Amino acid sequence: MIESRPHTLFSFGTLLDERVQKELFGRSVPTSPASLAGYTTRPIRITDESVIATSGLDVHLTLERRIGAVVEGAVLHLTDEDLAAADDYEVDDYARRRVCLSSGETAWAYLDANPLRPAQRIVIVGDSIAYGRCDPQGGWAARLAAAHIARNEATHRVFNLAIPGSTLADVSEQTPTLLAPRLPDTLLVAAGINDAAVPDGLTRIADSLDSLAATALSHNARLVVAGPIWLDEEHAPDYEGLCFTRARALELRVSLRAWCDANHVDFLDMWEPLRERAHLLVDGLHPGPEGHEALHQHLGAIGS
Repeated sequence: MIESRPHTLFSFGTLLDERVQKELFGRSVPTSPASLAGYTTRPIRITDESVIATSGLDVHLTLERRIGAVVEGAVLHLTDEDLAAADDYEVDDYARRRVCLSSGETAWAYLDANPLRPAQRIVIVGDSIAYGRCDPQGGWAARLAAAHIARNEATHRVFNLAIPGSTLADVSEQTPTLLAPRLPDTLLVAAGINDAAVPDGLTRIADSLDSLAATALSHNARLVVAGPIWLDEEHAPDYEGLCFTRARALELRVSLRAWCDANHVDFLDMWEPLRERAHLLVDGLHPGPEGHEALHQHLGAIGS
């Protein structure tokens, strides 16, 4: 018989209610006081009748980033079955993600399902597409920065640290030393197609993402992975022998999504906006201004 594994879940709302615990888990569960630095809370309207019936409330709380703030709550000690019941209880507005508590310990917590909406300080890492090559306006990342900062000029920041030519292995090595001065709460990894073009790139994806996840968590930053864009294989250039094919790019897309699903990390699929729209690519690989605008609009719809 396989024993249930222990899990720690940070809660600041209705899951601390003994009546809710008994309804979900069949008992009161062990808890210990805890706090989460760098966050505050905001109300969220609940429409799921079963959740309202369990909690007795149609307004719950969700977490939002704020430097200097602290959310007081408690850690629930749960079994596999308990955690699955908690997942079923939380509505689609929430996603279970890892956080670093004020104590330095890590735990699960239910965060806003839209990963960029609650962010304050976003660091972007990636390759030439995230860098904005072929777009004098700075690409989708610059458009994201303008929109994000406009929401709150006092506190919102975006730092685009993408380097043309980078693979995810390069990014995983470069990123740790770049984060501390920027105080990020969100690390947006724009996974370009270089990994699909180098001979052993696809075999290193999991190791690179594992490293980036550990780096993000060490800064209590939320890891968000943006997948590769569609490419026009027939017109893709030959960069020093790199082989850009749609099949390998699709394999990369599948690998990234699978890793994110397995590790409860946000995946933003960037493939569809440019699919079969070769005219939005300057050279088969890099979007022009209209292509970057399409990517920005898509990113805004799925990520914020």
